[in-house]
Amino acid sequence: MDWPNHTRPRRVWRDAIAGQRMHHGWILAGKAGLGKREFALSAARELVAEAGVPQPNSDHPDIIVLTHLPKDDNEEKKKQDGKSYQVKRNIAVAQIRAMQQRLTMRPTLGARRVIIIDPADDLETSASNALLKSLEEPPKGTFFILVAHRPSRLLPTIRSRCRTLRFEALKDEEIEGMLRESLHDAEPEAVRAAIAAAGGSFGAAQKFLERDLGPIAKLMEEIVVQGDPSLSLRGRLSAGIGNRADRARIQSTLDLARIIVAREAEQSQGVRQGALIETHVALVELAAQAPTYNFDPGLLVIEIGSLLARAAEASERADA
Repeated sequence: MDWPNHTRPRRVWRDAIAGQRMHHGWILAGKAGLGKREFALSAARELVAEAGVPQPNSDHPDIIVLTHLPKDDNEEKKKQDGKSYQVKRNIAVAQIRAMQQRLTMRPTLGARRVIIIDPADDLETSASNALLKSLEEPPKGTFFILVAHRPSRLLPTIRSRCRTLRFEALKDEEIEGMLRESLHDAEPEAVRAAIAAAGGSFGAAQKFLERDLGPIAKLMEEIVVQGDPSLSLRGRLSAGIGNRADRARIQSTLDLARIIVAREAEQSQGVRQGALIETHVALVELAAQAPTYNFDPGLLVIEIGSLLARAAEASERADA
């Protein structure tokens, strides 16, 4: 897939490869859904390729990807069977240790090797500390690409040892073209709603359509505008998302709530804008906590609805 927002990062990356001294650590920064993983895989292949050395079309032995592992043995079996599966909340220190063990050996095909960590902002604290040691003294020919949706969650010492490459949000017309290419049978009205809710993220727009989040977005917009004194809208929101929603659906719901609140804040002024900004901060904190703690999906959805309702009520009280 062609990512219009990759033009500048690709130019920066290729200029760096052509330079005399390629930096050993890179952070690909930007909101989720901007193609950073795809960029990392493509960029890694460019870096390890050598003239006269045949390169495999499938998995490359000198490109190591660390990401969330399946949650347990049952989820591992689902993965092996090609089914959707749930993953662990974090990238564990054991994964970093195993990677470091591989770094004691030479690259397989050429002189270079790339470690991709996606998303690096989901590293356990102990995993981050272990990674820092490799970033401080990387083996010769070893490069790190850290995909980060929220770079501020990375250790400052990790950020200071990496060069940051930022990915801009996509324009609405760019997202529309990409959706038409990937989802040919999507209804035009649904596509427009997905783009409006995506906040410049193709991934968010795609999930919006695949998970049928249109009705959820409408309920959130109603709550944040008019409040929910009778709790009826929050009840409908919970029912629409489902009391047994999986982690991916909950995360998409949180992303959607943040996008809707951010859009409302941009269009507001004064006290209402302040209330919306406070709500956005609270949703960001909730999104950061959700993957790392056990939670009841139904209660979490109610909390999302309550944050939206409080933003509307705070605005109404101040204007009264």
